[in-house]
Amino acid sequence: MSVRQGIVVKSTGSWYNVKSGEDYISCKIKGNFRQEGITSTNPVVVGDSVSFEMIKGDNEGTGLITQLHERKNYLVRKAIKESKRKQIIAANIDQALLVVTLDYPETFTLFIDRFLVTTEAYRIPAVLVFNKIDLYDDSQKRKMEDMIAVYEKIGYKCLKVSAETENNLEALKTTMQDNVNVIAGHSGVGKSTLLNKIDPRLNLKVASVSPSHKTGKHATTFSEMFQLAFGGSIVDTPGIKGFGLVDFERWEIPHYFPEMFSRSGECSFRDCTHTHEPGCAVKTAVENGEIAEFRYNNYLEILKGGEDKYRKDKHRK
Repeated sequence: MSVRQGIVVKSTGSWYNVKSGEDYISCKIKGNFRQEGITSTNPVVVGDSVSFEMIKGDNEGTGLITQLHERKNYLVRKAIKESKRKQIIAANIDQALLVVTLDYPETFTLFIDRFLVTTEAYRIPAVLVFNKIDLYDDSQKRKMEDMIAVYEKIGYKCLKVSAETENNLEALKTTMQDNVNVIAGHSGVGKSTLLNKIDPRLNLKVASVSPSHKTGKHATTFSEMFQLAFGGSIVDTPGIKGFGLVDFERWEIPHYFPEMFSRSGECSFRDCTHTHEPGCAVKTAVENGEIAEFRYNNYLEILKGGEDKYRKDKHRK
């Protein structure tokens, strides 16, 4: 059998669409893939470079994935139903876009910071896309500007957009152009609507937000990569409620808060956890307003471990 190479562009859990040249081949994975030391719930993901062989016989026209090539990076979170395993969202990414909404539904800063810790750890540049700005009142707009000021000071690019009014969508297209992008966020934040506006050829399914609970319904069922008309590609992912961290040691966490890591060398203790130690430069920076208090509180929450648990009285900015 001749061996071909391609990129996984869609994963349904049991079947994978692989783009090889101009062809799209429906593939399964070799049976022993799941036993070869793979600790994730999904051994092959969208964005993976793979080798495959065409199957002859009754399944002619389909392929069998035989090799997974080395990944340059991947975006991962704790598997929802299997707390000791991880779910890889996408692989070989140039940048990650997190769509944030202050309402309709609300995105809590703890969710944002968990996401950013993961992108920092796997060296994936992250962009925060604040959507639905046309719906916000003056108070919400001030809150958004305060959040953007914090994240831009740290070094994260932030965009304010509206899929409804098409405000600032050209800037979003320019940011995405010629990159392999992954887009993530809660259900209902408008990921699919945004993508349809910047590239109408995609024609992605869109679901409405519940007016009573202000939460979204899942429009995207499976992760899928689409080529963009203006260059590059986008991996659209199902909406996620929580972003549990996995594969992190407790001592590593402050390394992935850039504004804390840059000050850690000034702490009195080399192994300072920035929680209770005297002479902590990070705590001093929080007290002086040089580090945002909500970021520090989210850091303490992440140190506790466990799942994302969003409560209406916590993690607001």
